[in-house]
Amino acid sequence: QVHLMESGGGLVQAGGSLRLSCVGSTIIFSTRTLGWYRQAPGEQRELVARIDVGGRTTYVDSVKGRFTISRDNAKNTMYLQILSLQPEDTATYYCKTELAAGRPIYWGQGTQVTVSS
Repeated sequence: QVHLMESGGGLVQAGGSLRLSCVGSTIIFSTRTLGWYRQAPGEQRELVARIDVGGRTTYVDSVKGRFTISRDNAKNTMYLQILSLQPEDTATYYCKTELAAGRPIYWGQGTQVTVSS
């Protein structure tokens, strides 16, 4: 059973922008804090940003100002808007349900973002 599914990745030139989407079930979007993570080749997976059910957001310092996380609970969809893409943003981007007591953790399958210089 697929609980989360990302889309919107692709090959873009440096300076371009992308909007990634993550769709999931109603129960996830009505109850769970969600996060965007990324994993570059040869690197560990890292948190990019998270957003709670009410829309409160947190970002890692390295993406502040260029990345915007948002969600539309009515559409069961979370977004990650990325501006001024740089080659170092090249990675597979994943959405994930954040830790919650007694609740399962779900990952999407990932969407590839490749930025050419």
